[in-house]
Amino acid sequence: MQTHDKLIETLMQRPGVQAEVERLEREEFALLDLLLKARHEAGLSQAQVAERMGTHAPAVARLERALATGKHSPSVATLRKYARACGKNLFVDLRD
Repeated sequence: MQTHDKLIETLMQRPGVQAEVERLEREEFALLDLLLKARHEAGLSQAQVAERMGTHAPAVARLERALATGKHSPSVATLRKYARACGKNLFVDLRD
């Protein structure tokens, strides 16, 4: 049985895996960190955020999980609702 570290080392040697991990770290992980920070600062559970967004807790869990895996990018409207549910505003900034 492989250890977790050995498995990661093996996976990182596959073509394309390193590039995808780097993309996720730059994009989705950074966004997820911001969303989770906003939710925690507001002292809200996923269920409370969902209620404020007008949806259900599993939808918020899927949103957060999707960002963690990079399998789905939420819409700007969804991000705006999440931010507002946490008492924040969403701003988009394009940089070089």
